[in-house]
Amino acid sequence: MQVKNVCVYCGANDNVKKSFRQIAVMTGQEFANNNLRLVYGGAQVGLMGLLADSVLANNGQVIGVIPDFLSDLEITHTGVTELIRTKSMHERKVTMAERADAFVVLPGGLGTLEETFEILTWKQLGLHNKPIIILNTEGFWDHLIVLIEHLVNENFAREENLTLFTVVNTVDEILNVLNVANETA
Repeated sequence: MQVKNVCVYCGANDNVKKSFRQIAVMTGQEFANNNLRLVYGGAQVGLMGLLADSVLANNGQVIGVIPDFLSDLEITHTGVTELIRTKSMHERKVTMAERADAFVVLPGGLGTLEETFEILTWKQLGLHNKPIIILNTEGFWDHLIVLIEHLVNENFAREENLTLFTVVNTVDEILNVLNVANETA
């Protein structure tokens, strides 16, 4: 399967470091420049909004997926290419996963962690075999990676669980991983 649609999990908070905001914009530019359609949580705030705006500003396509009850909290992005409204968070995550050929994790909070662990678990269980890429910009996810290694060391996860995802440090490395996935598809 060719990677054309990439689901990105990231924060919806506007009060974050400038460098994290810049990484969201850069990711959006590169997605658009490489004809990768963004699938994301449908908000116009935080890194989510910056990412979507960047894809759109560079003539890319964006699929936003947002549950009705969150549309006021996260402020639905009405300028996306396609907006899908769902009844629940679960339906949102399933829809995003079904639409995606790969997953990228940018800096974020509890929601980003929850989505990341769910998609990792689904891959572990064999429900999908899509690339999962964690962008560890400025070491943001260092503690998460150490935690997963700790789970393996304590026999709560298998050694092969460390191969469920790829850790990268730059947006260019995200594209490299996606290109390799396309070459082996």
